[in-house]
Amino acid sequence: MSHRKQVISGGLAVMLLGMLVFSEWLPTGAHGQNTTTSSAPQDASRPRRAANESMPQPTPARQQPSPGQQDDAALQDDEVVRVDTDLTNILFTATDKNRRFITTLRKEDIRILEDGQPQDIFTFTTQIDLPLTIAILIDTSRSQERTLPDEKAAARAFVDAIMRQGKDEAAVISFTGEVTLEQGLTGNVTRLRQAIEQVEFTPPSGYIGDGRVVGTPPISGTNQNLAFSTALWDAVWVTSEEVMSEAAEKTRRAIILVTDGDDTSSRKKMDEAIDRAIKADSLVFAIGIGDSYRFRGVDESALRKIAERTGGRAYFPRDEADLRAAFTQIQKELREQYLVAYAPTNTARDGSYRRIQIEIVNPELRGQNIRLNYRQGYFARSEA
Repeated sequence: MSHRKQVISGGLAVMLLGMLVFSEWLPTGAHGQNTTTSSAPQDASRPRRAANESMPQPTPARQQPSPGQQDDAALQDDEVVRVDTDLTNILFTATDKNRRFITTLRKEDIRILEDGQPQDIFTFTTQIDLPLTIAILIDTSRSQERTLPDEKAAARAFVDAIMRQGKDEAAVISFTGEVTLEQGLTGNVTRLRQAIEQVEFTPPSGYIGDGRVVGTPPISGTNQNLAFSTALWDAVWVTSEEVMSEAAEKTRRAIILVTDGDDTSSRKKMDEAIDRAIKADSLVFAIGIGDSYRFRGVDESALRKIAERTGGRAYFPRDEADLRAAFTQIQKELREQYLVAYAPTNTARDGSYRRIQIEIVNPELRGQNIRLNYRQGYFARSEA
């Protein structure tokens, strides 16, 4: 199998805001299922490369749903139906002070606020078996030179553990000053492992290690500035725009971001990347890891911000064991979730950002230091 790497457009084209369709589907059976927004459409192996320079943004080919997705929209025992009312679906996890997942919450234990206003909960279920669509983003800048082998090994183990044949899909993206799609969305674990294996740190001309360059860089050929830069926010933005947008509708979507959080060359701002991930209904799980030798530390603040606002979580491993544990925790997070849905009291279709709060109201539970993890808001639909 021979793959051409492609560079994904760095996000300079016009951002299509579109209408964010919040899952207007709800389980109607007696038992809910774990809704992480992800599913397994057809294999989409279209590596693309996009420099962080002005160029036309490629138009991704839409994936056709796999035969399993063309079946009736039943999820195990639960039949999926369309409703006329605009519903907002929020997935969340609950953990105790020891980070153990709590799976016994009831509808009456919580309340939801949108922009400070209480909302009537339409449905409350546990969701444990929705298909997953995952994008694994790996920073290959010089700050990752020493840790990249550990990152690749942990990512391969994660893919082996989480992927279910015919149900889940994933893509592999690497980035420095440009964003490279190593493997498009696919459910083929072998292809994903191969894509992870081919991710590598490519030193620029004259690089002798430990961040040092000798001699005079060439005036043509490889872009030396890109080789020594990191377009982190461009990578998140273009992954949300071009990769996650191709996921099937009824899926749980997550971006696994492995980086030190240091952005040096993005054209997109951090808030733009966060907003685009929210519009793509994608959680961002950040794994903050940097080279242990002569490089700046991890930007924990930036990585916590993008994780918390999108409903993901940030991890900061200190060694290989911690790194593998972070991937294992993410796998659990994607499987142990609750789904709540409500019809917003604010019915305006104005495209505005709506802030969400989920609170524990059961007095017996409030003193137990339960942590709820969920996306902090969403963008309302806009009238055409």
